[in-house]
Amino acid sequence: MTTESFCDELWTATAEIRAAIDKLPFVTGLGDGTLDREKFVYYLAQDAHYLRDYARALASAAAKADRPQDIAFFAKSAHDAVVVESSLHESNVVDVDAWTPSPTCTGYTSYLLSVAHTQGYAELAAAVLPCFWIYAEVGKGLLEQAGDLAAHPYGDWIGTYADEEFEAATEHARQIVNRLAEQADPATRARMRTAYTTASTWEWMFWDAAWRLEAWPFAAASVTEDAK
Repeated sequence: MTTESFCDELWTATAEIRAAIDKLPFVTGLGDGTLDREKFVYYLAQDAHYLRDYARALASAAAKADRPQDIAFFAKSAHDAVVVESSLHESNVVDVDAWTPSPTCTGYTSYLLSVAHTQGYAELAAAVLPCFWIYAEVGKGLLEQAGDLAAHPYGDWIGTYADEEFEAATEHARQIVNRLAEQADPATRARMRTAYTTASTWEWMFWDAAWRLEAWPFAAASVTEDAK
């Protein structure tokens, strides 16, 4: 008899969120290639801003980690978020800094950094997991839908999140969270569930914001024509 892991529990508990993500018009349009370029560029600019602070959260996880291999994993993940993945954004968005982080981008990264600064390693590991896991699963679905990536208008992005190396990193992150949950007391596990579920909800909000081209209500848009 196979015992359900903590991550299995998290996956089941967030099934409604994941189903909602799959149905988002941004995600479906990305998969079939009908997504407006303007919305895709907006998304990439926001994602570039997001990854800068996500990298800080990952670096904080490396600082809090209790094993050398965890330190190495989160440190490398922070490096990849800034250097490897950001290169994809920069090739599609001329000047990321010409874009203001959206309300949702600001809220999501502020949440992750608040967990990094106010909670423990276990809670932070759970909070950063959705960006690995949900993206990997969405990438698989998009890959199946897209077909030939070379002919797809967004094939480079889809390929980034649907490759084997990213899946391996996702599995490593899950293993860390499972181990930490096994060692944790009930109160810590409850906080881990909250962190994971909250970050998963932010993932839905992030894609939804891109579809809506979300902007701050009382500030002039800081997007130049050159950035589009």
